[in-house]
Amino acid sequence: MNWQVGLDRGLQQGRISLSGVQRGLLLNYIKLLQKWNKVHNLTAVRDPAEMVTLHLLDSLSVLPHVKVKRLLDVGSGAGLPGIPLAVCMPDLQVTVMDASQKKASFMRQAKAELGLGNLEVVCGRVEQYQPPQLFEAIISRAFSDLNEFVSLTRHLLIPDAHWLAMKGVHPYDELAQLPEDIEVVEIVPLQVPGLDAQRHLVIMSSNR
Repeated sequence: MNWQVGLDRGLQQGRISLSGVQRGLLLNYIKLLQKWNKVHNLTAVRDPAEMVTLHLLDSLSVLPHVKVKRLLDVGSGAGLPGIPLAVCMPDLQVTVMDASQKKASFMRQAKAELGLGNLEVVCGRVEQYQPPQLFEAIISRAFSDLNEFVSLTRHLLIPDAHWLAMKGVHPYDELAQLPEDIEVVEIVPLQVPGLDAQRHLVIMSSNR
């Protein structure tokens, strides 16, 4: 299938080296998402080739910037970017979280079918979440604006931890609304193979 070739090409362009097993898991994830999407409408993207670019390769564009052992993915939806990151980084403990029962059910199914022992699925509202262990980083791909993202999740981070916010165009207006104690560590332009659109990763920490 051409979308499988597209994944290989995208991984090569993104200089992402994966085993055959990991590549197979990513393909199986897309097949499962496509199957569930026909009934449950998890994503507006229907075409598997577009799923590879807009979901998989977009999620994996942040790989070089995830340098922790415990990561929380908030508003994960169908498991993005958390599930692709869990596939590609087996030593990373990933918790994916969404308030939608339907989306959490899909993520649990994906965890089971892909055999991801380093993935935990939580259904609930992040502001009410009280995990037994705090996180070194929290990532979000489509959760909210930056101010709401840090405000709702700051109780979930250990000291000196980071927020990783995946954005489209440079979010000047959102950055201006951040609380005074939030420091923008870096804003990284992301290159997503096959995607002709701006993508940025906003890395933040609290100086409180």
